[in-house]
Parts: sequence; structure tokens; C-alpha cells
Amino acid sequence: MVVSGVAKVTREEETYLAYTNESTYIPINAKHRLENPEEVPLQIIEVQNGEYLEEDDIERFADDYGRQ
Repeated sequence: MVVSGVAKVTREEETYLAYTNESTYIPINAKHRLENPEEVPLQIIEVQNGEYLEEDDIERFADDYGRQ
């Protein structure tokens, strides 16, 4: 859910903008990316569901910040 700002969402091959008070759904195992295309800060609320909700299951395909 975008609280403020604009989110550029890439989900598989689709790219679109999500604006304040809009949300998106990322299916399990879907390759995705979230970016802030604006100068103003982007604030979001992320909700995860399922039995396992830890960060160690992330598989990074590319990372502009050098994380692993």
C-alpha cells in the first residue's frame, strides 16, 4: 500500500506506477522490484502472509546496492 509518493512496481515483465492509497499484489515466486521514481520520499506499508515470513528466503537477481 502506498502511503505517500509514487512507487514504480515491476512484477515479472509488467511495469506500472502505484500512487497514494493504491496497492498491488505480488504472487509467490514472482520476480519483482520496487523503486521510487520521484524526488519526494516514498512511504509504503508492506504486508506479507504465509507460514514463513523471514528475510533469508530472498533471492536477489540484481542489486544496485551490493547486498547479497
